[in-house]
Amino acid sequence: MKRGRAFFMLLAIAALPTLAADLTVEQVKQILSTPERESTALAGKDLSRLDLSRQDFQRANLVRTNFFAGKLVQCNFSGAKLSGANLNGAWLMGANFFGADLSRATLMSVVIVGGEVTARPTFRNANLSGARIIAELDGADLSHANLSGARLGVDIRNQGMGQMRTNLTKANLEGADLSNADLNRSLLRFANLKDANLRGADLFRADLSGADLTGADLTGANLEEANIGGTVFKDARGLDTVKGLDRANDSAKF
Repeated sequence: MKRGRAFFMLLAIAALPTLAADLTVEQVKQILSTPERESTALAGKDLSRLDLSRQDFQRANLVRTNFFAGKLVQCNFSGAKLSGANLNGAWLMGANFFGADLSRATLMSVVIVGGEVTARPTFRNANLSGARIIAELDGADLSHANLSGARLGVDIRNQGMGQMRTNLTKANLEGADLSNADLNRSLLRFANLKDANLRGADLFRADLSGADLTGADLTGANLEEANIGGTVFKDARGLDTVKGLDRANDSAKF
């Protein structure tokens, strides 16, 4: 998938009229410098389009906060509460979401590459259960993250701007919980899925070529029309219950 297509939505974002955020950058910084960061001072606020790069949001209460199209480069969100937050179109280069609660958050067309910061965001140990994600996350660290029930696949009913899907090529998903996640048509080429929980996951037409699923639990997963050329299934569990595996590519490694 061409990166330009993945960020097509950003063209529409840029064309939207600029609305004033609830707080200024200086007001956000002031709140972050006090114990109020863990209260509701920032929860539910509209902080869209602000440049909050390199701010420390560690353990902050950001439940349902709107960071739409904001610059969050190298921000520290470790342990922060971001349940239901809007991160659509946000710049996340080098951002740290270690152990953050992003359950039911939306991450559509986030930007992780560009400018002088080359580090990908990390979501290690983060809670992304029920999150809606359509993004270029190739090479990102999502190891041991909770993505149960997350929706990363294509919404085939809403493809007026061209097929948009999540790119997890070479991403680290070792030990991640992807149970009942929607990964249809997602790109998972050479992804590390060792010991991942993929019980009931929808991988219809997903590209898993070269991915490592050693020790993964695939009980009840859907692999119909998936590309599993060179995919490693060594010691994977529940293979006898996987839908579509009977048409596996001969180059898959069991």
